[in-house]
Amino acid sequence: MFEKIVIANRGEIALRILRACRELGIKTVAVYSEADRDLKHVRLADEAVCIGPAASAGSYLNIPAIISAAEVTDAEAIHPGYGFLSENADFSEKVSQSGFVFIGPRPETIRMMGDKIAAKKAMQAAGIPCVPGNGDPLGEDEETNLKMAREIGYPVIIKAAGGGGGRGMRTVHTESALLNAIAMTKAEAGTAFGNSTVYMEKFLEDPRHIEFQVLADSHGNAIHLGERDCSMQRRHQKVVEEAPAPGITEEQRKQMGERCALACREIGYLGAGTFEFLYEKGQFYFIEMNTRVQVEHPVTEMITGFDIVKEQLRIAAGEPLSITQEQVKFTGHAIECRLNAEDPKTFMPSPGVIDQFHMPGGPGIRCETHIYNGYKVPPYYDSMIGKLIAHGDDRASAIARMKTALSEMVIDGIKTNIPLQQSIMADAAFALGGQNIHYLEKKLGIH
Repeated sequence: MFEKIVIANRGEIALRILRACRELGIKTVAVYSEADRDLKHVRLADEAVCIGPAASAGSYLNIPAIISAAEVTDAEAIHPGYGFLSENADFSEKVSQSGFVFIGPRPETIRMMGDKIAAKKAMQAAGIPCVPGNGDPLGEDEETNLKMAREIGYPVIIKAAGGGGGRGMRTVHTESALLNAIAMTKAEAGTAFGNSTVYMEKFLEDPRHIEFQVLADSHGNAIHLGERDCSMQRRHQKVVEEAPAPGITEEQRKQMGERCALACREIGYLGAGTFEFLYEKGQFYFIEMNTRVQVEHPVTEMITGFDIVKEQLRIAAGEPLSITQEQVKFTGHAIECRLNAEDPKTFMPSPGVIDQFHMPGGPGIRCETHIYNGYKVPPYYDSMIGKLIAHGDDRASAIARMKTALSEMVIDGIKTNIPLQQSIMADAAFALGGQNIHYLEKKLGIH
């Protein structure tokens, strides 16, 4: 096992990684921007190194600065968390070339999965069902593109090969709008991602977003930890996540989970990852793979009793998986509400000083946050300030516990989305389960 690692992230995930390291007896190095010297994990880490200014381009995205921090502190490995450089193949490569261990997949895997077209080809080869559409880059021949759309059937969606986070995609409902949509998406993709390659696939009208958590080691072992439902979304950003997914049968879970684990073995995957699917009319369609730990990993931990971050560290240190597929057991139901520093109606970010913070408690409640009384939420980063997770014997019990926990939580001094989360938990359709990815936006009147 490693003696010391660098945590190349901030906020709640940095604190989550630090806690896992403490349990495994690993010393930690926190790297932080000038705006983040008061973060909780910076105060708790064994060592801390300032890596640049508040803007993430000069700090959390500054590869030489992060590697230098590992060098000056004699660390052995770097954990990227999620966001920032976590799915950057160049970062993974440079970490390895500099003599450190990247706690995540190999660079070639990150590269393949970061390219939506290459990822789709790899998944099709591994027997994972994909959205209709061949996944080939769209060329300049207009007639070929029109013919392809007719064969797939409208509506279709044009996607940037290097896109992500809900950006670089455009839905087309009629043939007359197709060519203009392709041109616009190409131009946007070139500007936003430095890669103007786009492809076309069937646009599913009312799908749910369901994903499978996987773990794979360097000894040829791969397992799945079941699925999560992340369909409560706003502008392609997840708001509520839960596990298991309502309405997914034991047989479906076993079949798709085993296919995902098999795909991991076939592509030589290493570490924790997530296969994301759109699910409609009983069918799963692969959309992308996240080659990192997910924001919503705690709901899977709550129903399996398994520590995903500790397992990431073990795998990176060359150890085999600590459990087999047969040992994975699912117990009860878990729901996670993301807590954001934002206006609950306009969704505008709300940075500022937290005057008062009270964390809820009780059976089955877990709160992952880095905030505290007097903490100043900076305006430079993502607005998420924490996650509230509730676990119960069944879904109704988890919702009831979440309602209680949200009513107990106090975050004064800034605006938060707690009222939005309370309205979702009180929503009759949400209580039934199985709503599609458009449900929340329709409820909020967003079009």
